[in-house]
Amino acid sequence: MSLKVVISGASSGLGLALARHYLMSGAIVGAIARRDELLQVLSAEFPGQVYGYALDVRDAAGLQLAAANFIARVGVPDVVIANAGVSVGTLTEYAEDFDAFAQVMEVNVLGMVKTFQPFLAAMRRERCGTLVGIASVAGFRGLPGAGAYSASKAAAVSYLESLRVELHGSGVKVVTICPGYIKTAMTAVNPYPMPFILDADDAAARMVRAIGRQVAFAVIPWQMGWVGRVLRCLPRWLYDRLFANAPHKPRGLL
Repeated sequence: MSLKVVISGASSGLGLALARHYLMSGAIVGAIARRDELLQVLSAEFPGQVYGYALDVRDAAGLQLAAANFIARVGVPDVVIANAGVSVGTLTEYAEDFDAFAQVMEVNVLGMVKTFQPFLAAMRRERCGTLVGIASVAGFRGLPGAGAYSASKAAAVSYLESLRVELHGSGVKVVTICPGYIKTAMTAVNPYPMPFILDADDAAARMVRAIGRQVAFAVIPWQMGWVGRVLRCLPRWLYDRLFANAPHKPRGLL
């Protein structure tokens, strides 16, 4: 029986790489993304395997309808991956960045909740399935110039832990994945070195293995896990001194 997987942000970057990895293994994929034309391209490449839903993950009602449609046509998913995310440089001193702060939090945190919620009751009834949240190493410490992104990913890590504990014993697993740097359009604008950066396909393959093992928490690549541990252990005065003049991600429109 084919694996049934739902992925948000599936039209480009890491989401597309995850979708293609599952599709090439014979899975049925519910692909959620804003750009319908890119979903059509994916559907044409894998005929009969892709159920495309052109949606923004901020659209709770649309996600409810998409989930109901996928379950009716394919069945309860084995894996739901909340991957959709946005990133932009932000600075609190600029009032014009308020909208960027709001959008980053809405997509990266509330979008994850809205992606999981429509599937959860059915997965509970089946007592199986895995919910996967794509967080980030950026959530381990607050990065200068990335207040919105760091805050959103820290919130995602805590939310996913809460969800994992809530679902303990239900048969539904929760996997938190914290990537380091991945070669996508999101990182292409970063004006600073990105250690241990991975191609999206390589990152997706590693994530799929972690999801298959149903690990509670994974940092990919593992080297960034050590970087994260070191950063979390630094005393605040030293962290402040080391990162005060670090280069910032460019401010701009989402």
